[in-house]
Amino acid sequence: MAQLAYRLATGQTDAKWPLPAGGPTNGLLEHLDFTVATKRPSLANSPLDGDVAAQQAMQDLYTGRPSDSAPMEKAKGQRMDVQEPVSGYNLPPTESYDRATALQELFISEQKLDDTLSALRRRRNIILYGPPGTGKTFLARRLAWLELGSTDVTRVELVQFHPSYSYEDFVQGFRPDAQGNFRLTLGVLLEFCHRAAQEPDKPYFLLIDEINRGNVSRIFGELFLLLEADKRGPAHAVRLPYSPPHVPRFFVPENLYVIGTMNTADRSLAPLDYALRRRFAFVKMQPEFGAPLQSFLAQKRVPAAVITRLVTRLTELNQAISDDPDLGEDFQLGHSYFCQPPPDSAAADSWLTLILEQEIAPLLDEYWLDQPAKAAAHKKRLLR
Repeated sequence: MAQLAYRLATGQTDAKWPLPAGGPTNGLLEHLDFTVATKRPSLANSPLDGDVAAQQAMQDLYTGRPSDSAPMEKAKGQRMDVQEPVSGYNLPPTESYDRATALQELFISEQKLDDTLSALRRRRNIILYGPPGTGKTFLARRLAWLELGSTDVTRVELVQFHPSYSYEDFVQGFRPDAQGNFRLTLGVLLEFCHRAAQEPDKPYFLLIDEINRGNVSRIFGELFLLLEADKRGPAHAVRLPYSPPHVPRFFVPENLYVIGTMNTADRSLAPLDYALRRRFAFVKMQPEFGAPLQSFLAQKRVPAAVITRLVTRLTELNQAISDDPDLGEDFQLGHSYFCQPPPDSAAADSWLTLILEQEIAPLLDEYWLDQPAKAAAHKKRLLR
């Protein structure tokens, strides 16, 4: 054991023990920064017997080399703050964004775009809902850019709700700081509302992705009142539960717009509260495999035969899903699965096949989990 300790201390795996057999070892080990401990006597069956005694004794030992202790000694005299890492990226430059650009990027009709913008301006709060892959989040960001006239990211804030998201995260609550003390901290909403209130003549957009994945009643709190279009501004300010009496009351500024997205195909999600529904306009999103998508794929040099195969297979499948009494149109498959074709047109057919096999087919197994024969039949038609 003494020789092993000596090798650990010197860092030389083949070092020989320098003392003669039977010689005193304590002086040499202590010189190498080892602590020599005497085994503590313990009574049989006592709390210090066996492994407990051994673990307690090991806590008193330090078997590192002298150089290893220097950083620890230095750290004792320093204050170590825990903080988020500094981001290593820059915000993208702001570019102009207009109606023509939006219609080129979006696979919806001009009339639907106008109707959606009209709902946003009227209610100031809208929810884009529909099956997965219908471009809800994509459209939400473009609506904000279209109203701003540019891709100004400083006036657009995106959050995503989930089961662990709370009022304290969204509005206000006590959180630990770098020193371990709990302080009253503004949530995303309050911080963003304060920024919007400083520029009342410019619109600000709060995007809430997957709004129905969180406990909306608990997360929103006072927003059930303040989100209404006619309850905006200082005249309708309320005192927040965590705020002290001397702090100004909270209100939602008139230039704040809320755009939420909601997936209708997830069976695990509870329906939205009727009180929340009354404060939003709802815009239904559907799979778009018509002319806009086909034109987009053609511009990306996807062969016509591949485009025809894609549109035919997905149209048939979505019709079957829509007609199924256990599913319905909320479970149809969206077009966003196919919005990133490969740059090489020769690889387009393989690209489509892999998406159908690796992304669409497993989803059909989930849809018809208790009807495997039906799922197998639909996969066979899809991949033929």
